[in-house]
Amino acid sequence: MRELLRTNDLVLLGAVTTLLDAAGIGHLVADAHISALEGSIGILPRRLLVVDDEAPRAWRLLAEAGFSDALHDPA
Repeated sequence: MRELLRTNDLVLLGAVTTLLDAAGIGHLVADAHISALEGSIGILPRRLLVVDDEAPRAWRLLAEAGFSDALHDPA
């Protein structure tokens, strides 16, 4: 799996995962449950991972949707 995004912004994460779901791109939100350990203060970012084969397609989709500033370099 390849990391596309790392953020504390749950609204951004929700928008991005909704786009990936709609496109049928397999993904995983890592560290989603760590907030319970940190006391729900939001200092540890969640990571959005996509299946390696789908990473270029996911990156293009999210860049076209205006999220390119938030994305990790696809390299």
